[in-house]
Amino acid sequence: MSKLIEIWTDGACSGNPGPGGWGALLKSGDHEKELMGGEYETTNNRMELMAAIEGLKALKRPSKVRLHTDSTYVKDGLTKWIHGWKRNGWKTASKKPVKNKDLWQALETACRPHDIEWIWVKGHAGDEGNERADELARLAARQKKDATAF
Repeated sequence: MSKLIEIWTDGACSGNPGPGGWGALLKSGDHEKELMGGEYETTNNRMELMAAIEGLKALKRPSKVRLHTDSTYVKDGLTKWIHGWKRNGWKTASKKPVKNKDLWQALETACRPHDIEWIWVKGHAGDEGNERADELARLAARQKKDATAF
């Protein structure tokens, strides 16, 4: 494993569903990288998942990662719920199909090569990395919203 990489992720949506964006801030030592993207019609949860997926996919080698998210949906989904979903044929405990199955599978794949510590941070509470990821996500969402204005 290479040295520790810190990733902060966030998603944003203008309407839910609506135009949305995701942002990720990656830091390792003195190196920093910002990523963002979006979709024209999506949900906040999908953008939260995309931020984590794309942040991890940006890593070039297996790494020790500390991934910060303000989404309990993402953190708990991957650390608590996914094993039961898979065991139940991608159904929830109430026998309903798991929402965003495609992205949960993509996130699980993106996690495989890495040693990840998942950290929940309170959103909009002054965590510098989370605030930057939020800015990136909102910018990407705004770009998608503006593109649909005409």
